[in-house]
Amino acid sequence: MRRFTPIVVHLVALALLGCSVVCGQEEAEWVALTDGKSMEGWKVNENPKSWTMVDGAFVGIGERSHLFYVGDDKPFKNFEFKAKVKCQPNANGGIYFHTQYQDSGWPKHGYEAQVNNTHGDRKKSGGLYDVQDVLDNSPAKDGEWFDYYIKVEGKTITIKINDKETVKYTEPEGKKPGQQFTRVLTEGTFGLQCHDPGAAVSYKEIQVRRLPD
Repeated sequence: MRRFTPIVVHLVALALLGCSVVCGQEEAEWVALTDGKSMEGWKVNENPKSWTMVDGAFVGIGERSHLFYVGDDKPFKNFEFKAKVKCQPNANGGIYFHTQYQDSGWPKHGYEAQVNNTHGDRKKSGGLYDVQDVLDNSPAKDGEWFDYYIKVEGKTITIKINDKETVKYTEPEGKKPGQQFTRVLTEGTFGLQCHDPGAAVSYKEIQVRRLPD
């Protein structure tokens, strides 16, 4: 049997300790953004009656309204986000990131990950709205919970539906904010969309994991 000297053992221990610190940053824990019972940590802007909590899920149906996460003062920059989403036929919604709370209107800041399986809009679930769209054929089905995953790391946005990648977009260097919608990566919070009264979209088990900046 090969025996290691005390100094070698000490160096190995230090290396493992250093790795655990770095790896701990890379593998931060997933944090739940909802308690599944209330809207604590979230803030509705216009038309608050458009949102209810049903069986642990935020349900949006009614006049245009957005539900913003306000439960953490530290903005999100690099992260992994996941949630379970369910659409009724003809439903339309969205998940915003790098956004900010605003009192009314379509969110100006950040990007929107589309939620739409059978609504008339050609841009379907899993697309990065008006940037890298999934057209015509949704990777998810109405009436079924599906997994929605969003990752932002540096200038790259990755979206997956049920573990299948639907978007891999790298923002060009020097991209300028648009006048109506910025659609640039900065930092911010998350927002859920209730698009119109047509049909319900449900969001539950919403979690985020920060990645190193």
